Amino acid sequence: MVKPVHHSASHAHRGPSQRQLRVGELIRRALSDVLMRGDVHDPDLNRISITVGEVRTSPDLRVATAYVLPLGGKDKEQALLLLRQNRHEIRRAVSKIVALKYAPELRFEIDETFDRMDETRRILAQDSVRRDTDGDA
Repeated sequence: MVKPVHHSASHAHRGPSQRQLRVGELIRRALSDVLMRGDVHDPDLNRISITVGEVRTSPDLRVATAYVLPLGGKDKEQALLLLRQNRHEIRRAVSKIVALKYAPELRFEIDETFDRMDETRRILAQDSVRRDTDGDA
């Protein structure tokens, strides 16, 4: 007899595991070090200071998505292009620092966190919102 499988809503939308978070942070630190030291043999990439805000790993730890932003927020697309072009060399450099069974495939995305924070501040500064949040008591 086959037992039915019951998936709860919380199981389907569970966040990252402790292991994913820990490995993501290790990769973030290693990636930051690699980029800061200029370990990649691309002078164009080494001229850009890049902040690695977060690294999210897949459940099997085989894919790591790094959320990055060039210092000052300028030339985002150029930085993203250079990181993607050099991803294999960056992957090798990171794998020498972080000992995992498999070196994860690195993917790069622009970190939108700061833009969202600025937008939130702008919205909260609007008179109509300020009236609502101050509470007309």
